[in-house]
Amino acid sequence: MSTITEEQVRELGRRCADAELRADVADLDALTTGDFTLVGPAGFVLDKDQWLDRYRTGALITRSLAWDEVQVRDYGTAAVAVGRHTQEAEYQGHPAGGRFRATHIAVRQGDRWLLAGLHLSPVAGPPAS
Repeated sequence: MSTITEEQVRELGRRCADAELRADVADLDALTTGDFTLVGPAGFVLDKDQWLDRYRTGALITRSLAWDEVQVRDYGTAAVAVGRHTQEAEYQGHPAGGRFRATHIAVRQGDRWLLAGLHLSPVAGPPAS
């Protein structure tokens, strides 16, 4: 894997996390593909407009968001990054924080990477044997 690709995809994740912290809809829009899809930690699916609307309306407030333990796999014009999101947040006044295993799907468009998909799952221990 290209270390340049790995760093660019990691940086995309960091920039997205920073934009979420700032509820910066314009940056989030610019960092994602038109058909971006989020699969949330409870299995719900949001298209890009629904995902951005949570910030536009102020329904989602993110107080902290860390993106770490990232491993990137490069597939040329696509890359998959698996890491951990640790966040403190609330949605419509209800706690929405936690530790989530996150899969970012990034695609290369021209000379830059954009986030095409994000899947979150609560971090839990391994299954009992």
